[in-house]
Amino acid sequence: MTLKDLLVPTFVPMLGALSTWLSKAEQHGTGDRSAELMQARLAPDMFPLFTQICFACVQAQEAMARLRGQEFPDAIAELRGEGVDAGAKVWTIADAQARIAGSIAIVEAAADDLADVAADMPIAHALPIGMIFDFTAAQYARDWAIPQFYFHVMTAYAILRGQGVPLGKIDYVGHLMPYLRPGTIPQRS
Repeated sequence: MTLKDLLVPTFVPMLGALSTWLSKAEQHGTGDRSAELMQARLAPDMFPLFTQICFACVQAQEAMARLRGQEFPDAIAELRGEGVDAGAKVWTIADAQARIAGSIAIVEAAADDLADVAADMPIAHALPIGMIFDFTAAQYARDWAIPQFYFHVMTAYAILRGQGVPLGKIDYVGHLMPYLRPGTIPQRS
């Protein structure tokens, strides 16, 4: 399995699901309080929904750049900054949808460049607080990029649920439906 085979089918469907959840929020009456929804949190010391969306997008975009050996484009820093400063501006569902759509486009455009990335390529991942992790490309993808991405996606899902958006497990695992064996969906009586 290549890093492309691992990351692109992880990032694109889950970003698509995140977009669908936001659309569902609009359809079920939370759209009229879009700015309030973008500031909703699970706990007072956690980032709000808009930040979670930005950070999920950042994780996907950073992985594409890092694994291709590229410097991060300014757009990643801008997206991270929007997330960190989410309370400084009024954000809407439309703003979040634009960040998601842009991230999907970036991941899809970078996909082919990942096909030949060696799994054992060294990755030095420096955090802003000074910590540095030494990974191989495969370790970075498996142990950093995917878990960090899912943390923010799942937190966004939980915030939306907590705000009354009628999401269920099928909304989270909708990407699995192509693998469902025909005729095995239980029938309700």
